[in-house]
Amino acid sequence: MLSRSCFNLLNLDDYSIDRTRIPRVISVPGIISEFEDVGNAESPESDAVSSVSQERRIVVANRLPLKACRDSSSDGKKWWFDWDKDALVLQLRDGFPSDVEVVYVGCLAVEIDPSEQEEVAQLLLDKFKCVPTFLPLDLINKFYHGFCKHYLWALFHYMLPLTPNHGVRFDKDMWQAYVSANKVFADKVMESFPFVGDLSNIAVREEILRALLNCDLIGFHTFDYARHFLSCCSRMLGLDYQSKRGYIGLDYYGRTVSIKILPVGIHMGQIKSVMSLPDTAEKIKELMKKYHGKTVFLGVDDLDMFKGISLKFMAFGLLLEENPMYRGNVVLIQIMNAPRSRGKDIQEVHDEINKVACEINKKFGDQEYQPIVCINGPVSFQDKVAYYAISECVVVNAVRDGMNLVPYKYTVARQGSPDLDKALGVSDSSGPKKSVIIVSEFIGCSPSLSGAIRVNPWDINNVAEAMVSGITMLDSEKELRHEKHYKYVVSHDVAYWARSFHQDLERACSGHYRKRCWGIGFGLNFRVVALGPNFRKLSVEHIVSAYNSTNSRLILLDYDGTMMPPDRVDKSPSPEVISVLNSLCNDPKNVVFIISGRGKDSLGKWFSQCEKLGLSAEHGYFTRWTENSKWESCELAVDMDWKTIALPVMEHYTEATDGSSIEQKESALVWHHQEADPDFGLWQAKELLDHLESVLANDPVVVKSGQQIVEVKPQGVSKGVVVKNLMETMKNTGKPADFVLCIGDDRSDEDMFEAISSSITSRSLPDTTEVFICTVGQKPSMAKYYLDDTFEVIKMLQGLSAVSAQQSSSKSGLA
Repeated sequence: MLSRSCFNLLNLDDYSIDRTRIPRVISVPGIISEFEDVGNAESPESDAVSSVSQERRIVVANRLPLKACRDSSSDGKKWWFDWDKDALVLQLRDGFPSDVEVVYVGCLAVEIDPSEQEEVAQLLLDKFKCVPTFLPLDLINKFYHGFCKHYLWALFHYMLPLTPNHGVRFDKDMWQAYVSANKVFADKVMESFPFVGDLSNIAVREEILRALLNCDLIGFHTFDYARHFLSCCSRMLGLDYQSKRGYIGLDYYGRTVSIKILPVGIHMGQIKSVMSLPDTAEKIKELMKKYHGKTVFLGVDDLDMFKGISLKFMAFGLLLEENPMYRGNVVLIQIMNAPRSRGKDIQEVHDEINKVACEINKKFGDQEYQPIVCINGPVSFQDKVAYYAISECVVVNAVRDGMNLVPYKYTVARQGSPDLDKALGVSDSSGPKKSVIIVSEFIGCSPSLSGAIRVNPWDINNVAEAMVSGITMLDSEKELRHEKHYKYVVSHDVAYWARSFHQDLERACSGHYRKRCWGIGFGLNFRVVALGPNFRKLSVEHIVSAYNSTNSRLILLDYDGTMMPPDRVDKSPSPEVISVLNSLCNDPKNVVFIISGRGKDSLGKWFSQCEKLGLSAEHGYFTRWTENSKWESCELAVDMDWKTIALPVMEHYTEATDGSSIEQKESALVWHHQEADPDFGLWQAKELLDHLESVLANDPVVVKSGQQIVEVKPQGVSKGVVVKNLMETMKNTGKPADFVLCIGDDRSDEDMFEAISSSITSRSLPDTTEVFICTVGQKPSMAKYYLDDTFEVIKMLQGLSAVSAQQSSSKSGLA
């Protein structure tokens, strides 16, 4: 579902944009388009803002839910359109509130001549609230049949292109077609808004992943799919998910991207209306007569490589091989829907299916009996309902499938209806119904069908045994299983699915009204950043003005991630860092401190050239004011006996987790897992955290998890405590800080931010103190300001040092 906090999401190939232009702030609910002259009352956007209160849902799908053909009454000159009631995207409408306007964006099933497109688009918008994309045929072939169906779809079903005959390898032309098609869709979405397996195997995986994360809600049919997505977010982007009160969320640039797992349901009304038709009863009578005395197994599948049709046939052949008594009495009817893509792989699958079916029919059939009956599509929905109704068992044998609704439709058809029972001459229509479902464990609906016989489709013997169970199962057992399935299908139909997603989307977007959302970056690097209403970039001009007019300044700097880029292997400070720190320290109005989690020996060695620089090591456990002063430990009476308990536990996890290591500080122990497998490292970190909290429950320590670490340190030691002590010391010496600059980048630095904020509230700092609390990177923080990276931090500090140098030069001139 497209993010309501996003605009120009897929402006992927437009390099004509003025890159010096500052992105505007989204300050109203919904999406602000890229129209200029926001304040112009006659601009399209002014009308847009006035209609914010109108509820609208835009459903974007590859195919519009419409049927199309030339109107014969106009000699084929005009187009005729009508709703395609079989389309799932149309059925979603039942789950939305009745007062919500639903707009559809997608392609048509027919190609419209460019000269007719404007007229057709207007007709579809006026009559159906549909916005067609009109993709050229060549683009459709490359983006849909090429990239989507032959590349992405195969990889999402865990089939890797290991050889030329085994899947399609990455093709840049197809990828560019996919990008172009998505841009067309995105542009159409913007026009229709009047108010403002594994992904890691894909060559363009990060681009697709980041584009998905611009959404507010991402849905999956199975936990298996969601698990792989979350794993990719962790491995490639370093994002860890959190589960809170049953909801899964990823924090991404200040927004929480919600993850939902729910298989789609079916449209109950559509099936019941088809079953009530007189023609349906006649079709069922014909089929019952044709297969009288036989147990009917049914398969309804698309013709593709993942549906396991040939495996199903092999299992049925094994059933007949090992159970001669069923020959002539059991039949497997296989309806094959037309393939959704085309190519060599589809033809190979078709040939394989025909080959296996012919072999089995030749071996076990005769002129009067054909064990496997193949019906090539298209087959009408009414005909399928008739086959569902006469089948004793449905077999869904896909080796991988996210959305497969056949078992649900089969269940409803087997339930029947009073009108259908009457037409068929059933005396007691209120009596119990029965059905048997054999379902692959690898499809999305499998967990919801608790009464189904679950099979591994690759295990032919397992599937054959399940078929025997379907034949021999007692009627009472079939009735109980059917009742259980029917209750679920009725209560979890497509309206429930749409309603559930609608509610979760509302919940996911509920916080947008309290934030400002920015569109940052260009093309495939575009991202939506949500910030607090007062959170803004630190203005160099603003801070220089305050710096220039103050006389007792306290400058507090984190080291790793603030002064030192996180990707640097050599963590020692660069000459540039040493130079700017010395320049700031030489100003007698400044007190400058590096406050880090690193040990005092490392910090002392690295900053030995900065004689006037203050250092606070191990999150404030050790502090010294200058290079010539002694290290002072915090005044806590700390017992370090806990290390004898914690260290062996950490060593155990280090041995079991390749790539992990232990950092031993004087006051703390830190377990690092940044070099370990991301998933396993995170898993082990959670286990270690729980383990340490358990064994150290009675010790005066704090066990915390951070960025790829688990740390144990004494209670009462934090960066916040040392900051309070520094401010208090300056106050006691008669020089209370009238300027405070604090910059950090991670969770431990939030303690500094909180300490300064509380000092302002408690008036420990003078009312006139200029305070600048700044985080590195745009993310949720207690800080009021941000800088993008360490480069901007150094650049800003250099600006302040230049002011100090200028003041010093002015004084020298006056002297």
